[in-house]
Amino acid sequence: MSVTAQHASDVGPTVRVLLADDQHLVRTGFRVILEVEDDIEVVGEAADGERAVSMTRATRPDVVLMDVEMPGMDGLEATRRIVADGPGAPAVLILTTFDRDDYLFAALRAGASGFLLKNGTPEELVEAIRVLARGDGLLAPEITRRVISTFARPGDPAGTAYRGPDAEAALAELTPREREVLMLIAAGSSNAEIAATIHLGEATVKTHVSRVLAKLGLRDRVQAVVFAYENGVVRPGG
Repeated sequence: MSVTAQHASDVGPTVRVLLADDQHLVRTGFRVILEVEDDIEVVGEAADGERAVSMTRATRPDVVLMDVEMPGMDGLEATRRIVADGPGAPAVLILTTFDRDDYLFAALRAGASGFLLKNGTPEELVEAIRVLARGDGLLAPEITRRVISTFARPGDPAGTAYRGPDAEAALAELTPREREVLMLIAAGSSNAEIAATIHLGEATVKTHVSRVLAKLGLRDRVQAVVFAYENGVVRPGG
């Protein structure tokens, strides 16, 4: 059993993963990393976005590991199409080299549930897949800082999908406690950290998080971070 496989019980059933990257050696490397884990199964590989979409629909993975730059249909369009399949669609984990802000925010709007830097460690990749399989979103700390710095630039057009009267009305539906939870999510706090901050049990915090996402019409914590900054719930440096 691998060192990281000891956390398998945190996920439960085997996590089915589809690899989408145009470089064969990259896909092979990911497969080698993942297949030593007792709770992760690689169900397929795709070298372009169109194939990623069709294989996702055929194999029904829990998580799609998605590159951005691929021939033909890129990873952003593939993500949009996968997420558009609605309830039951897998979570998409975007791999980014972080040199294109427009890719990052386009992926956010497309509905990606997680972002990971390509220079991360194998352990970080495995943990990210497990996090998404549990239904949570994930932003690497470096990417969270980039999101925050972008919203700190006045007039920056990045990501406008969550603004407007509907967002204001949805925010008005939150209780004071739920609004506090949203602020802590936007700060990058985990459920355990939120529980310690506001002196509640983790199960209660999880319920609050679920209600926040439902009331705001958001898929996961990643979208909650963007929503909070776009709508002034929190501000960079605040």
